[in-house]
Amino acid sequence: MATIPETYRAVRRSAGTPSLENPLRLEFSTEKTLPEGGLRSNEVLIKVHAVSLNYRDVSMLHGNYPSPVTPRGILASDCGAEVVAVGDSVTKFKVGDHVSPTFDLGNLTGEIGPEGHIAVGGDVDGVLREYAIFEDKYLVHLPKHLSWEEASTLSCAGITAWNALNAPHSFHKKKTPQSLAHMNAGTGGVSLQALLIALAGGITPIITSSSDEKLNNLREKLGRPDLLGFNYRTHPDQAAEVKRLTGGRGVDIVVNNAGPVSFLADIDSLVQSGGTISIVGYLGGFQADWNPGELFKLVAKHAKLQGVLVGSRDDFEAMNKLFEEKRVSLLPLVDDKVFDFDESQAAFDYLWSGKHVGKVVIRV
Repeated sequence: MATIPETYRAVRRSAGTPSLENPLRLEFSTEKTLPEGGLRSNEVLIKVHAVSLNYRDVSMLHGNYPSPVTPRGILASDCGAEVVAVGDSVTKFKVGDHVSPTFDLGNLTGEIGPEGHIAVGGDVDGVLREYAIFEDKYLVHLPKHLSWEEASTLSCAGITAWNALNAPHSFHKKKTPQSLAHMNAGTGGVSLQALLIALAGGITPIITSSSDEKLNNLREKLGRPDLLGFNYRTHPDQAAEVKRLTGGRGVDIVVNNAGPVSFLADIDSLVQSGGTISIVGYLGGFQADWNPGELFKLVAKHAKLQGVLVGSRDDFEAMNKLFEEKRVSLLPLVDDKVFDFDESQAAFDYLWSGKHVGKVVIRV
């Protein structure tokens, strides 16, 4: 067993009230690795090897995150980690296992616990640190074939994409032609996770970006020159382009990462009956210039508008099972620029700049 140090380094949000003009910065802190008396019987000590960032992480620093967070909390929710010690009653995990904590500690089975949602990296300390302790019930086994960098991308963006696609139900729908999904707004983490899950599950994806270069690079990384996609700046009528790409049929699912600004286009992009718009983000802000009565188009299409707040530990395990069975590579999801732990601030700045494709990863 590896030697466990007495202390480790962590990355916290700085103190203060954040704003777009005056964002919080990152601060390194020194933490005690084990509490007095050691691990409790149901606890697991993990060594973090890689952390991937989500838009929520930089949003917290810039004051446009829609929920309160713990002041000066340790950042980030997604990691690939290794078990280095377990409590006396832990049987599901052993030293050397590859694991990750689930995103929402209040949602293990799909039913929210009495304390409500408990988001790692927001409501409680996150994983941008060298070591962490979690109760065993909050951990899941990671697919064994994934690198630390790939495995770090799953907890938030992966589960969100999984539920946005209504997986695994969508994989078994008997439709002709094949089910289709439109990843609306960008080549960021959730969109690309949804893309990879769709490909693994037999759903035909359509992805959008503001950059032809990003789309072409993605096709090259995936080895899929036939991947459907378009630049939403050069094709501002997104619904028309989706209809063109689907021969007038439309898509079964829209994964909406833009927010309300694109709701009407999303509705128009759906099939004539039974489609779903899954709201997963707010990159376009929270305001929109359209008549709320337009939402009644959902009734005419017998369609559903659903919010997706990540998901449960059980969802995480089901998704990991698919990735393991299909030997899905998540390398196309990891941005070409990977940062070292000491470069954490640069990684956050890079994500905020929007120059990335997929997930920004920090090696710890």
